[in-house]
Amino acid sequence: MLNRKRKIVKNTLYQVFMGLFISSFIGCDVDETQTVTTLTNVVLSEEFDTDGAPNPDVWGFDIGRGPNGDGWGNQELQYYTDRPTNVVIENGNLKITARQESFQGAGYTSARLLTKNRFEQAYGRFEARIQLPTGQGIWPAFWMLGADIDENPWPGAGEIDIMEYRGQNPTILVGSVHGPGYSAGNAISKEYELRNDRFDTGYHIFGIEWSPNAINFYVDNVLYNQITPEDVTGEWVFNKPFFLLMNVAVGGNFVGPPNIETQFPQTMLVDYVRVYN
Repeated sequence: MLNRKRKIVKNTLYQVFMGLFISSFIGCDVDETQTVTTLTNVVLSEEFDTDGAPNPDVWGFDIGRGPNGDGWGNQELQYYTDRPTNVVIENGNLKITARQESFQGAGYTSARLLTKNRFEQAYGRFEARIQLPTGQGIWPAFWMLGADIDENPWPGAGEIDIMEYRGQNPTILVGSVHGPGYSAGNAISKEYELRNDRFDTGYHIFGIEWSPNAINFYVDNVLYNQITPEDVTGEWVFNKPFFLLMNVAVGGNFVGPPNIETQFPQTMLVDYVRVYN
């Protein structure tokens, strides 16, 4: 979602596990009947049970409109803040709220949280249980960036979009990877369509399972896509730690601007974020 965005100790037991994990993917067609790999070692569990601000030991904030004031490279319309009106924990949920208001030269406000320099990991299962907002021009996302991004600018650092979604299409989400030679509009992506339901009317689990040679994408434990080094059109940059991000953007190249039918405020409700290895 950029421009369109604890390390695991590699002991012998982990290497054996990853070998089994990878081999379980080889020769499999990705379809909706496959069984989700069960990873039981929890390394991050953010349950959002304590009202107030997000845990500062885990979550930081991006503030403003991007380094160049260009809407984070996507022509987004919001100003990101860390105010309770835009991001707060209440009633067992992390609430990220986009509002229509004049603030610091922008017409909208929202929030973007990230675990950079707080929690980073290579490989494992990363998931969140979320109820999404809705409306033309509303762009929520749960995603990851390579932890070396300061030294290795995007897209070289790599990006994994576990979930991004156009609010005007409340039954469809997109999972993607970006890297050198396959970024922005050339990202390796696949859509998932929810049948007989909408993502804004209830909670759904969005996750990936990531090994050295594959990233599997899930919705509610339905495997809908697998991306491997053979699928990308450039260097595979997914063999290092990444950090997590969550946000609700307003407008931008991916969704277009809100229209007169878009209602504000719009809130993304996050029940939990969990990471396993």
